[in-house]
Amino acid sequence: MKILLLGDYSNYHPTLGAALARMGHEVTVASDGSRWMRTARSIDLRRPLPGVVGGALLFARLAALDPLRGYDIVSLISPCFVTLRPERQRYLFDRLRRRNGAVYLAAVGTDKAFMDMLTAADCPLKYSEYTLPDGSPNPATATALEEDRLWQSGAVADYCEYVYDHVAGCTTALYEYDLAMHRRMPAERVVYCGIPIDTTAFAPCGEFAPEGRVRLFLGRDRRRMAIKGTDLLGEAARQVVADLPGECSLDIVENVPFAEYVERQQAADVVLDQVYSYTPATNALMAMSRAKAVVSGAEPAYYDFIGESANRPIFNAVPDAQALYGTIRAIVTNREATAAAAAASPDFVARHNAADVVAERCLSLWLK
Repeated sequence: MKILLLGDYSNYHPTLGAALARMGHEVTVASDGSRWMRTARSIDLRRPLPGVVGGALLFARLAALDPLRGYDIVSLISPCFVTLRPERQRYLFDRLRRRNGAVYLAAVGTDKAFMDMLTAADCPLKYSEYTLPDGSPNPATATALEEDRLWQSGAVADYCEYVYDHVAGCTTALYEYDLAMHRRMPAERVVYCGIPIDTTAFAPCGEFAPEGRVRLFLGRDRRRMAIKGTDLLGEAARQVVADLPGECSLDIVENVPFAEYVERQQAADVVLDQVYSYTPATNALMAMSRAKAVVSGAEPAYYDFIGESANRPIFNAVPDAQALYGTIRAIVTNREATAAAAAASPDFVARHNAADVVAERCLSLWLK
């Protein structure tokens, strides 16, 4: 099949595309490179200039771009798959539907359906970016909540609903996104696929057996620290390093290109990912494939959802400063348990998130 993967978050579509190509499909990735990450793409969809002029030039290019036609399958990384106004994206969305086969949505990030679930009275999650475990609002993310609520009003909300109604179906990357899309779409149109990880590129790189300091690593987007909880992880890790100066060190990496980030992570023993998620995301899964211990989302509901009862190697991160400190300190001081978790991590990723496994799940919906 000819497959167009349109847009990208954190190397999701390039990794999926490489797996589909290995299976014999003809794949094109068109994106802005996931902004500062500079991820791989066949067609560059970055704005050529900032502001209104850049948007007009990008829209004109997309409206005339012949390569965006003639595909059997189109996968959109989000309802907002390029950085343009909703009315322009709707025009492009309809054009994609007319000029290609089936158009699908990939639920990989925040959108209206996700925000509708998080802000609903019957939200199935006991905590999220915006709500703490005791049910109170998260003061650290009040500004982010105000911004993300824009998904739920005006032209953006109308456009998202239009996309949900007119795509052929939806593939979901995380447990939380799957819950949200099942609240919005019929069950037969939604398939959980997971985040694809290239387990050949990120293969185990040695056992966890540091003779000296345990090397803690935190990679984060400085503009999204509060919403990811990486501010809390950084504070807790710094305190552990201060209390155990001879036993651990901390490397914090912010807003570097993906290739540089991958290289910096290579030297770590333990990767600190995020706090408010029920599930591990790309950062954690990539590290796990390399046989590193990770601190990330790992709620029992997530393990149950993916059918994993035996191998549960992730150190669960909960939105509580004292609990995070205790988790990271225990990782540093109880090295035998940490080594066991690290050793079990590659098998976990191979079973649940290997790129070929995720690609097969996507195909199960697309071919249906």
